[in-house]
Amino acid sequence: MRLLGVYLTKLSLVFFGFQAFELHAKDYFVESKQAFYDIASSLKAGDNVVLKNGTWSNFEILLSGKGTEDNPITLTAETKGKVILSGESNLRLAGEYLFVSGLVFKEGYTPSSAVIEFRKNKHELASHSRVSEVVIDNYNNPDRQESDYWVALYGKHNRFDHSHLVGKRNKGVTVAVRLNDERSQENHHRLDHNYFGYRPTFGSNGGETLRIGTSHYSLTDSFTVVENNYFEMTNGEVEIISIKSGKNELRGNVFLEAQGTLTMRHGNGNIIENNVFLGNGVAHTGGIRVINKDQVIRNNYLEGLTGFRFGSGFTVMNGVPNSPINRYHQVENATIENNTFANVEHIQLAAGSDAERSAVPISSVMRNNVFFNETGKQPFTAFDDVSGIKFSDNVSNISVLEDVSYGVTQTQLSAERQSNGLLAFSGTGGRGAGALEVIAKADTGVTWYPKTPAIIPFESGNTLLVENSPEAFMAAVNKAQHGDILVLEDGQYDLSKLVKIHKVLSIKAQNPGMARITYERTALFEIHDGGALKLDGLVLSGEASPDAHGNSVVRTQKFGMIENYRFVMTNTSVVDLDINHSFHFFMTGKGAFADEIRLENNTFSDVTGDIVRLDSEIEDLGIYNAEYLYLLNNSFSNVQGAVAKLYRGGTDESTFGPHLMMTGNSLNNVGLGRRNKSESSVYLHGVQVTEIDNNTVVNSAPVSVEHTVGEPKTVVSNNVFNGSGAPQITELRVEGPHTAVLENNTVMQ
Repeated sequence: MRLLGVYLTKLSLVFFGFQAFELHAKDYFVESKQAFYDIASSLKAGDNVVLKNGTWSNFEILLSGKGTEDNPITLTAETKGKVILSGESNLRLAGEYLFVSGLVFKEGYTPSSAVIEFRKNKHELASHSRVSEVVIDNYNNPDRQESDYWVALYGKHNRFDHSHLVGKRNKGVTVAVRLNDERSQENHHRLDHNYFGYRPTFGSNGGETLRIGTSHYSLTDSFTVVENNYFEMTNGEVEIISIKSGKNELRGNVFLEAQGTLTMRHGNGNIIENNVFLGNGVAHTGGIRVINKDQVIRNNYLEGLTGFRFGSGFTVMNGVPNSPINRYHQVENATIENNTFANVEHIQLAAGSDAERSAVPISSVMRNNVFFNETGKQPFTAFDDVSGIKFSDNVSNISVLEDVSYGVTQTQLSAERQSNGLLAFSGTGGRGAGALEVIAKADTGVTWYPKTPAIIPFESGNTLLVENSPEAFMAAVNKAQHGDILVLEDGQYDLSKLVKIHKVLSIKAQNPGMARITYERTALFEIHDGGALKLDGLVLSGEASPDAHGNSVVRTQKFGMIENYRFVMTNTSVVDLDINHSFHFFMTGKGAFADEIRLENNTFSDVTGDIVRLDSEIEDLGIYNAEYLYLLNNSFSNVQGAVAKLYRGGTDESTFGPHLMMTGNSLNNVGLGRRNKSESSVYLHGVQVTEIDNNTVVNSAPVSVEHTVGEPKTVVSNNVFNGSGAPQITELRVEGPHTAVLENNTVMQ
């Protein structure tokens, strides 16, 4: 009886405890910022805060308190996706067992260092907390170079999952795991089932999508798990994921048409397994880059990757002897096994070898991998001694580089596409990645927010016929929607207002050469955020422009652009840019960045300035103004400035561009004006990829190319230089002869 009494007493106490908890926990339906602030400091375990549907502007949320594993403190939306945080809003968590879900951040930017931050300040961190099903959509500081995170994890045992992050455009890592305090080290965070959408090319360092640690704490272990996330077109810079700590596991993630690599930049003992990299032949798509000690890379699938050098499909780096903590530590004891490389163009070993990076990989193995290339071109490049990587039991359908062929058996491999979207090979003997479970895009992020296409194509909307009057022209521009085409009737359009382009717009002549535009402002078109412009078949004249220097036909917003833009012009005549000196065709504003500028089949004559000026970033910080510049089959005559001025300064190696493709053009009397300080018909500084092919340059200033860093690829071939001098190639940072390829050019005096 006594035992029964004790049992009943304990049961009563447990029941009383549950009753007490039920009386204590509260549900709050919050309809205003002040109502939230009134309760925020008194939240207890089990409390649930629900924000009313609607737009909350300039709302800085601090969720703090101590929940328990079974009874966290929660903050949710009345309806997932219908609580919009705009303006200068953010979310901070501090305490234990906190849970937030259902919020959307858009149309604004954080007033602090992060949109979502797992801490209140450096003294009060979050642990055992979770943020799930949130959206951050183009929530960017308007100053492109102002740095912030979208998500910053501090503390320990936190989780960020099933969230949708797309369109980070200003400087700073999208998601950062911070290890700058012992309370945030060996943290065991988990990031899973997130959708990382389009991150446009940033055009300098600082565009990673995920970073775990920093170089200062890179010898510290993090134990962060990154699994089952989807990275689509995360193109910010050469490092999509930058691992700068130890003992992390990255598994089951998918990288789709993502330019850059998963990089083990610092830290030791990381495991990279069961990930899928699908490049689909897109330029600069990469895979995995190996640096440091004890890295394990196994059972990954890589297909259709075109990247090279530090952004290649697979890279094993050279290190710096006795490297400082922020440089390149030697690769040692790396295990690279059971991976599949299908149509990967470049596998680069001992990459980055130079006078500083002279420590070759050692004590490493590459075994049981499958190499398959349909082109018949073998993918390996060895930049130094690679005997420290022992190859064994690998198979390939083609013969490979002699340095590694002893450990690669050439055999016939037949490929078949499987239901999971990957190729399976017969004849591998069980080697390679095997049958992976590939996370579907639909199973990442949230179900209630669309994963929309990243880029709106030109001429994807409606066609609008514009009658011959300036009023009709301006009305049509204002009325047009993204993707629309304005077709101009024959005649002359005398425009007195600057045409501001805020949308993706095409303007073309109904009959090529029969629609002529003059203008009375210092520029005709000005591209703003959200804008992209295509011109076709027009005649553009500067005859009515102000009698002042520094005019242009097309320019970007002068300051403060945050969105990348595109400009394309075809089959158009540009004339009379000579009302005063320094009349340019295209000018970039500071901080503006073009994904693409393309001039094709146009004629330019009588220009007192430059054709394309992409040289506003002169601080030598690795920043530049355009990723791709295409000059194709144009005619340039009597141009006092340069056809192109493209500048990227500094020593940073984290970008792919700029790129110049110049083919089939004729230049006559170009670059000889006294105000052309470059004294060049084409001036390139720090351009990473240059192809100048089949052009004719007559009685013009020489082509000038200045190499800086990053093993630039410059090819000048099949051109005629008549009375223009040979191309001038200068190595500014590397001793010895230049590295450009000059072939089949004709130089006549």
